[in-house]
Amino acid sequence: MKFRVPSTTKRCLVTKTKHGSEMLTSECGEDRKGGGRAVCRLQGVKSFPTRAKMGCDTKRILCWGSLLLFLLVVDLSLGAEPPHHCYGAPGLPGVPGPPGKDGRDGQKGAKGERGPPAAPGSHGPKGEKGEPGTPGFAGKNGPRGPDGPPGGPGLQGDIGEPGEPGGYKQNHQSAFTVMRQTAEHPAKNKPVIFNRAITNINQDYDLSTGKFTCRIPGVYYFVYHASQTANLCVNMYHNRDKVASFCDHMTNSKQVSSGGVLLQMEAGHQVWLAVNDYNGMVGVAGADSVFSGFLLYPD
Repeated sequence: MKFRVPSTTKRCLVTKTKHGSEMLTSECGEDRKGGGRAVCRLQGVKSFPTRAKMGCDTKRILCWGSLLLFLLVVDLSLGAEPPHHCYGAPGLPGVPGPPGKDGRDGQKGAKGERGPPAAPGSHGPKGEKGEPGTPGFAGKNGPRGPDGPPGGPGLQGDIGEPGEPGGYKQNHQSAFTVMRQTAEHPAKNKPVIFNRAITNINQDYDLSTGKFTCRIPGVYYFVYHASQTANLCVNMYHNRDKVASFCDHMTNSKQVSSGGVLLQMEAGHQVWLAVNDYNGMVGVAGADSVFSGFLLYPD
């Protein structure tokens, strides 16, 4: 049989009574919410083994006796001053248990900030020489070096084939004088055509184009004499380079203009005369215009 004490009751007195083969436990206290009245409970009856079985009447007597004893204890507890402390001193801390197992790996954290640059380390020992690599592409040609000393004379070559017959003077001659016979003024900025040849050795001057082509390299002298009936400017060209310009303005009804130049010529070079807007050159009876050139000395 049990009497429950409310959770708000302050436990103050616990009594255990052994009666025969049974143990009775009673607990009393003061109900704080009930105005300080006593509240008790009979916690239980524990039976102990006996040699002879007890009858039902004996058990009833024991139960009523326990109840009377419980009531007596309650009456005594009401007259006594309730103790202020009901619990003993706390015990010593227990021994720490063994460490638990490692937990699961957590999720990957965010990327941290970049750390400061490391200080440069010292250079290690020089390694062994590696194998040569593949040759690179050829570079550009460098500047020309100074001329070396002349080499020794070579072996004498074979005798060449005999040349064409002829004298030295004949093979080294070049000269011409041509004349312009027309009353028309020449075309502007084009070679002046001299249409009649007075002298033209080896036909070095071309009457159709008005140009002299060098055959023998050397120094040449070129000169012209032009009759004019209007203002005249004559330009002399050497391979399309203007090397001289002669201009003469009219002061009489007829007058003559002339000019000459020495030129170093190579084989294949050309020389000719041309006029610009002032093209008053004519070639009529009593007023001729001529153009001449000749080799002074060959190279």
